[in-house]
Amino acid sequence: MAIISKIQIQVKNKQRYNVFLDTGKGEEYALSVDEDLIIKHGLRKGMDLDEDALIELIDEDEKKKAYYLAINYLSYRMRSIEEIRTYLQKKEKEEHHIEEVILKLIKDHLLNDLEFANSYIRSKQATLMKGPIKLKQELLQKGVEETIIEQALEQYLIEDQVDIIVKWLEKQKKRSVKTSNRAFLEKLSNQLQLKGFARETIVEALKEVDLSNEEDEEWKAICFQGEKVKRKYQEKYKGWEYKQRIKQFLYRKGFSVELIERYIDDE
Repeated sequence: MAIISKIQIQVKNKQRYNVFLDTGKGEEYALSVDEDLIIKHGLRKGMDLDEDALIELIDEDEKKKAYYLAINYLSYRMRSIEEIRTYLQKKEKEEHHIEEVILKLIKDHLLNDLEFANSYIRSKQATLMKGPIKLKQELLQKGVEETIIEQALEQYLIEDQVDIIVKWLEKQKKRSVKTSNRAFLEKLSNQLQLKGFARETIVEALKEVDLSNEEDEEWKAICFQGEKVKRKYQEKYKGWEYKQRIKQFLYRKGFSVELIERYIDDE
């Protein structure tokens, strides 16, 4: 049995107190606890504390510390349940404390994966132009359940995605004349897929924006690519095979068969 010999408020944190015990060998520091626990357990000078009570105090205080860590982590932005769990695990908090803290945060409406997913989607679609596929991947990585993500993505309407893509495409009209129209469109389409938009949505958006080359620009592009491939193949191939190699190269670059034939005939 130990007796509380002194309870002293901490200098740097006025919400925490140092508790000193006397076990018959003189006064010594035992533990520090939150103010709430001082009140809850009625801790005072001269009070007897057995080992079980001491263990209970330490356990409750550790849970309090985990809770305050979570609250501080939430103060910067909304978090998913799994983000809180991972954060507290990195802080080496006990698993049972972590789960109790998470349950309390949910009960206090400070943690809600659907609200988190809704907020995350609104933020990213507005600022970073991310499509639903990319957003789903990111939310899965943050530990949000797939059913919750699908529910949150219902707010991201197809027509809104098309509008966002169209605005982006309008800014891409200025380009080099070194590529074919088809290659240019494929490049833009690939970029949009990497941003997380579905192929069908991209196709719909492309219908609303005229990105085609003028005829003379397409001719300049094939001439540029043609001269480049000629330098590459002129020492390796001759005659029919030389022309076929050039045709194949230009076709892979997205030029039409008719334009390729015209280019070959103009040589």
